[in-house]
Formats: sequence, C-alpha cells, structure tokens
Amino acid sequence: MDSTTPQVRITTNYGDIIVRLYDETPEHRDNFLKLARDGYYDSTLFHRVIKDFMIQGGDPDSKGAPAGKRLGTGGPEYTIPAEFVYPKYYHKRGVLSAARQADQVNPERRSSGSQFYIVWGKRYSEDELKQLASQLNGQRGQQIFNGLASQHRDSIQAMYKAGDQKGLMALQQRLAAETEKLLKETPGFSFTPEQVKDYTTVGGTPFLDNQYTVFGEVVEGLDVIEKIQSMSTDSADRPKEDVVMTMTVLE
Repeated sequence: MDSTTPQVRITTNYGDIIVRLYDETPEHRDNFLKLARDGYYDSTLFHRVIKDFMIQGGDPDSKGAPAGKRLGTGGPEYTIPAEFVYPKYYHKRGVLSAARQADQVNPERRSSGSQFYIVWGKRYSEDELKQLASQLNGQRGQQIFNGLASQHRDSIQAMYKAGDQKGLMALQQRLAAETEKLLKETPGFSFTPEQVKDYTTVGGTPFLDNQYTVFGEVVEGLDVIEKIQSMSTDSADRPKEDVVMTMTVLE
C-alpha cells in the first residue's frame, strides 16, 4: 500500500468500511490516524444517521450510551483548522468529512477534534444543480453585504438611536453598490464538470461544499453505509439499534 495514502478500516456490526485519507488535508489526516491508533473511536457509535444524507460518529460520549442520552457534543478539548481543498474535493457520495459547530459560534469553520460523517446524499438533476448554484450565488451576495454592514455596526446603531432614516438609507445604498462591485470582481459560483457528473450519477450533498472539510473517501463498504443510513432512528436521529465501531489503521 502507498504510504502516502493511509487507510483506516472502520469495523461495525453491519460490516466493514475502509476509508482512504487525503494527504492534502494533513492536520485532519494525522489527527484521525492518531485517534484511530489510540483506540479513541473503539466502542463509539454512529450516533446520528439521516436517510439520504449522511451517517455521523466520533463522539466519545456515545460509548455505552443508554437509549435517550443526548449525543453529539463530545470530543477532545481542541478543534482543527479548516482545510478546504475545493473544488478538488467535494461532498460526493462516500466522502469522509469533519463535523463542526455552526457558523454563528464558529465563523472560521474549524472542525471537531473527533467527530466525522460519511456522505450518502442523493442524486441531482442538472436543473437542480443549476438552481442550487443560483441560490448559493444569492447567498454569496448577502454574505458580502452582511460583512460590509458589520464594519459599520457602530454607525448603524447610532443612526438607529437617532432615528436617522435618511442616513441609514444612504448607507444601505452605498453598501449595496459596494456589494455589486465585489460580486462583479469575483467569479460567481458554479459546479465543475466533475461535480456535475458525480452529483448526477453517484449522488452527494453539494450544499455542504466548501462549508465542511472533506478529508478522505470510502474505498470499500458503500453497501454498509447504505444499510446504516436506511436504519430506523429516534427523534434525535440516533439509530434504534446501536451501530458500534472499532477502527484499525492499515499499515
């Protein structure tokens, strides 16, 4: 086996999954390998499963967790800097990605120290992908505008307090013009031909692209993932029958 493409076997009571880790995401790769070698993941669960979306694991609190226990917040006392390698790596079916906290509390999109998910997703039509790209471009404009507005937060608050509607309107128009200028200076979002091919034939979750770090992919065991993602779950998306894992680094 090529030492530059480390692989890990995830053994479950539904079968084995083998994932290959990417060298282009070295911090995620090395962290995942260390935890796997240390037995950190052994006896943990795939604690969050959503049909036609993904299966998530890596919470140490899931070891021996009784039914109904709240899961999904456990992990080591560190996070990992985002390592987006986009558009080379994206959320096609079978990729391994790092879970993380939401943008509101994690604007740098740093990854959880241990929790991960494996994508299942769905197949999209080309029209659906075009519509999604249009939506993402609209969100990009809103994000730029919000970023500009945050730079003027104090002025905006002062004008609100003073009831200066004319000043607020003038600032809004200026920020809108700046947003349009920045949008024209940077290329709009579009899916690559490779993405279109994979999302229309293999499937995936394209709306997660460039939002969560993709750091590996399944090379064996997609049938196992299909079984797990189809399981019956409770109101917290935990499978009603525990899916327990152990990990072995293939060296």
